[in-house]
Amino acid sequence: MFRTILFDLDGTLVNSEEGITKSIKHAMMELNQPEPTYEQLLPCIGPPLIDSFQLVLGLEHDLAIQAVALYRKRYGEIGKFELFPYEGIKELLETLKDRGYRLFVATSKPQPVAGEIINHTGLSDYFDKVYGAGLDGKFNHKPELLKHLLEEENLERGQTLMVGDRKFDLLGASANQMASLGVTYGFGSLAELQEHQATYIAHSPSDIASLLQKPADN
Repeated sequence: MFRTILFDLDGTLVNSEEGITKSIKHAMMELNQPEPTYEQLLPCIGPPLIDSFQLVLGLEHDLAIQAVALYRKRYGEIGKFELFPYEGIKELLETLKDRGYRLFVATSKPQPVAGEIINHTGLSDYFDKVYGAGLDGKFNHKPELLKHLLEEENLERGQTLMVGDRKFDLLGASANQMASLGVTYGFGSLAELQEHQATYIAHSPSDIASLLQKPADN
């Protein structure tokens, strides 16, 4: 059925909790804001940064803009390296490539940073291309990012699967008439994935490999 698989980055390919949460704390501290709790920080992993600072941490728009800049400075220097691929991810990607799938990264993280992370973690050989947000905010949200990716690569929606750990990945897939696969080992929850109607659910990278057999020949 599927010929192309799109992967979210944070919480799906890599565990980036340390770099993201430390960079958020740094931004809030620099702005003399209360230090976020762990319960506040986790929902910030996945959505666009500006949304997290405003909707989750309660900053006014202008202050949130400053927070994003402070976050990106620390993350760009240190945080982007405070992560690691989930156990079994490299084996999964190798298996999918061997089976003939085309693989892409589709993340709300800025594209240059996402590309650096994929190179740093040794995953670049598995992906045709890394798609991410622009530094100007373009393609910040998954629906528009996935629409752009599908058009740019001339992909068939019915033959393309979005894999991610948060509702934003599922909503992006749904908005583009695509199937979705939610993973429970990332930063979301089973309840979140079920509520937003993931087409499939996997609890580990090996589960994904089991769900995705070799594509049928044309």
